[in-house]
Amino acid sequence: MPEIREISEYAAAIAPVIDAAQVTVHASARRAITALAETAGVSTGLLYDLRFVLPLRPLTRAGLAAIYRYRDAAEREAGIREHLNEGTLAEDGDGALRATASGLAFVRKLYEAHAAAAGRSWAGQDLPRLAHLAGRVLDRAERLPGGALELVAPPYEPEGSGPGLLLFNRLAVLRYHRADAHAWAWQAEGLSAAEIVGLRDGPVRARIEAETNLRAARPYQVLAADERRALYDGLLKLI
Repeated sequence: MPEIREISEYAAAIAPVIDAAQVTVHASARRAITALAETAGVSTGLLYDLRFVLPLRPLTRAGLAAIYRYRDAAEREAGIREHLNEGTLAEDGDGALRATASGLAFVRKLYEAHAAAAGRSWAGQDLPRLAHLAGRVLDRAERLPGGALELVAPPYEPEGSGPGLLLFNRLAVLRYHRADAHAWAWQAEGLSAAEIVGLRDGPVRARIEAETNLRAARPYQVLAADERRALYDGLLKLI
């Protein structure tokens, strides 16, 4: 782990490590999941992105707008309609979107594929400890009203899930905490989602990134210094 003086620096340093560790499993599972989708005749879309949510609770269009805050409404609606037409999502009278039996069956297959991919990609690593540390951080992460994290946490963790699968999905959900922190920071500067995407480097961008790191750092305070090092170094070995 690099030399860290402030916990906000830790949040900045570990974010790309979390992202890269996620990519490793996604890449390892890609071929199997493509084959699963083709066999089932479904699109992965929301089932893949929100696999850790849909088995537990429904979502609404307003909730999806928070989760996919950088996508336009037409793109989000097209994704919803695709799943409704395939029969993997159903819409209640109150507008709640729920996974159907076929949607849930596909999510279970996704979990199996990701568990196998994590086992291959992360073999020989201390996955139980890393999953435990990530879980503690996630439990401490603030659920901002109107944010994405309050919708996606806690993740779906079926009985018997191995530590690799637990770690993979806990990290996926933890990324929404940083995303909410970033959104809070650019909104505080009076920017829109479209404006932050196009914002160039400069004082405003620097302030936003600094505030993002301060807010993203808070849940890591639940860990002792040696535990933060163990989490960083352990995740780095997964890349």
